[in-house]
Amino acid sequence: MTQETFRETSRTTSREALRPGRVLVTGGASGLGAAVVHAVLQAGGTPVVLDRDIRNVSAAKAIEVDVADRRAVTAAVQEAAETLGGLDAVVTAAGIDRCGKLEDVPAEDWEKVVFVNLFGTVAVVRAALPYLKASRGRVVTVASTLGKRALPEATAYCASKFGVVGFSHALAAETGGEIGVTTMIPGGMKTRFFDDRAEQYKPQDDSRLNDPGNVAQAILFALSQPRGCEIREMLICHEDEGSWP
Repeated sequence: MTQETFRETSRTTSREALRPGRVLVTGGASGLGAAVVHAVLQAGGTPVVLDRDIRNVSAAKAIEVDVADRRAVTAAVQEAAETLGGLDAVVTAAGIDRCGKLEDVPAEDWEKVVFVNLFGTVAVVRAALPYLKASRGRVVTVASTLGKRALPEATAYCASKFGVVGFSHALAAETGGEIGVTTMIPGGMKTRFFDDRAEQYKPQDDSRLNDPGNVAQAILFALSQPRGCEIREMLICHEDEGSWP
């Protein structure tokens, strides 16, 4: 191979690697999900959004659905895949939290966190699997630094995110050679995620929160790896992240 041929091959590979393709993003109407949608569009891909509130989504096709509703999720994923003619990737960015001591958080609220964060992730991935296997696509599940480290008054969130980490690792082992699976573990981000918390559970210094755009670029990097190479897990956070290590 001549040097010129090598350079041309490298350029072609790079161009191909930068195209994310048809990407389903849960929670894509706001926060990290919206940042992922923007990153996919900027990279020349085609995103589709699944979210409970899609009123502010204008740049991509959006389907209103609660990811905690398994049957509705199955129908929404099928609709998205049929609209796009298949799927190349799924990013599960939808997530909620309910802070407080176990005895103080109503059981319904506690369980809702697990249903959205863990069961919602599983439902979306399960529904998307046939399409991803057909395209040899990729899944990026969004866990959290609290899927690695437990904190008090966060039992629901920790349980759900530890579950996402375990699910994702097992899925990667189960589907190796068929699809790619990356567990993304972000620290705190500057989003509206904290808005509905009681004051004592809100970050006191948002300068230590990461820009969701940075995390979105990391997700795009995972999606852009050449065939045969997978990023199985990535932890990304602000340099002064308080919940890691």
